[in-house]
Amino acid sequence: MKYMLLIYAGTDVTEPECTPADWQAWDKDLHDAGVKVSGESLADLVSATTVQVAKGSRTVTDGPFAETRELLGGFVVIDVPDLDVALDWAASCPGSRDGGAIEVRPVADLG
Repeated sequence: MKYMLLIYAGTDVTEPECTPADWQAWDKDLHDAGVKVSGESLADLVSATTVQVAKGSRTVTDGPFAETRELLGGFVVIDVPDLDVALDWAASCPGSRDGGAIEVRPVADLG
């Protein structure tokens, strides 16, 4: 079953626990286990644009729409047997440290 791991970074981290090497090692672990389907880091928050449509009128706003204490930094889609395995991968993600969080969501099979 496919799961999307949405990686949210904490916004008030002064000295992060994880390093770029931690991220590279985790990505290698995903590849070596054969569970990674896709994944990307997102560009800086200042490059975000939000689109909303109300009553047929489009509004475009610079920046993210939702104000939150956590920022979406990227995502990974994995293909694993069940939710428990997906949760194990989420817990091993460097983004789960430093006040961050990993949201685990099943990918809908609409086909």
